[in-house]
Amino acid sequence: MSGMLDALSADLASAIAARVLRDPTTIRARAHALLARARAGESSYFVISPDAALDDTAQQIATVTRARYPDGRIPYHSRWRHFEAGGVDRRSHLDAKIADLDAVEQARAQIELTIVSVLLDAGAGADWSYLESTTDHRFTRSEGLGVASFNAFVGGMFSSDPVHPCQADAAGLQAITTERLAAAFQVSSDNPLVGLEGRAALLRRLGDIKAAISEGVRETEAQLPAAPRPKRLRHIDRLDTRLADLIPIAIAADRTINITQIFSRILSAYSHAWLAPNQLADGTRLGDCWHHSAVKGEGLSDGWMPFHKLSQWLTYSLLEPFEWAGVTVTGLDALTGLPEYRNGGLLLDAGVIAAKDSALLDRTWQVSDEFIVEWRALTVALLDELAPRVRKILGKSEADMPLACVLEGGTWATGRVLAQQLRGGLPPIKIASDGTVF
Repeated sequence: MSGMLDALSADLASAIAARVLRDPTTIRARAHALLARARAGESSYFVISPDAALDDTAQQIATVTRARYPDGRIPYHSRWRHFEAGGVDRRSHLDAKIADLDAVEQARAQIELTIVSVLLDAGAGADWSYLESTTDHRFTRSEGLGVASFNAFVGGMFSSDPVHPCQADAAGLQAITTERLAAAFQVSSDNPLVGLEGRAALLRRLGDIKAAISEGVRETEAQLPAAPRPKRLRHIDRLDTRLADLIPIAIAADRTINITQIFSRILSAYSHAWLAPNQLADGTRLGDCWHHSAVKGEGLSDGWMPFHKLSQWLTYSLLEPFEWAGVTVTGLDALTGLPEYRNGGLLLDAGVIAAKDSALLDRTWQVSDEFIVEWRALTVALLDELAPRVRKILGKSEADMPLACVLEGGTWATGRVLAQQLRGGLPPIKIASDGTVF
């Protein structure tokens, strides 16, 4: 009996820790704690410049934002911006491909495209590019990954049903090999894509998860009376393997949903897809969540610094498909800024933060290294401090310009501008990528 109680206690402790580490308030609180520690001179890696550097950086961001969006209408930082690369309206192309579907199925196609594309969006590396045959445009980095994944999706790469190519289902995802992905993304020895195998493996794991869930539902269905068929399972034959079914979300009667509901569901649905070995005692995978010796927390969450960058990026990228479907997403600033190399690089290149030893910028780091974990945490916290400064300069309120728009205007673009000026586009820190975080 005591052994059973101990096991239950351990499972409960893991469940509590997982909930804490998947809460955006935890990301923000722990990031700000590391920032306060660095400002107090207690960081082993970084020094934080006086607030004047933040003010100057906010001015640079505002200048870039005005240049990119002179009419003041700043969209969300979203994968859909990359689908517009080269000034091409690819959404219209998708809409034409799915025009014969009903509104729900059209939304599902948009959601599934977003999910697959975002999960393929870790950094491409400096030597890869994609030539779009229909436009003869060549794209690199995030735009290239976005356009390549868009064309792969509408071409049916992630669907097992030739009649319905614009979908991503379990069998279609499970069939993704490194070779097929390489062909779709034009990868060769002369055109290498960082983390190609990791990207393919992530999609297959996603397909495995969906297949396992579908099989579990079928088993449940088999135990139910033959008739009448329960309403919640009525469309199972047609829908149960679709990727969008991983994030069923309760939408309020007034057609609203809070952004944290979407984020929470994504984290729950995809927890077993992540390749990172980070996990709790009960095997719960934590994904983009890493150890840092100075991070404090309760129970099993102690020592973990969560980020969930791709999951937050996916949530931001789903805002438009939800809105196009007539659903208003509320509480947009509950999520954090994205701790990736453009935003983090902005802070280093603009002089907001600096490495205590310049040699730290010369070596290649692993995502799990404490130096990288702290850099990303400082990025989250300092983006919170930059956002109100940028809004003030531009004369925008938080409602007019939520954090997702500050990023788009914004911090990500300014980071890219400075990187181009200083290093031909390369980030200031070298990171070994497996294609699932950076």
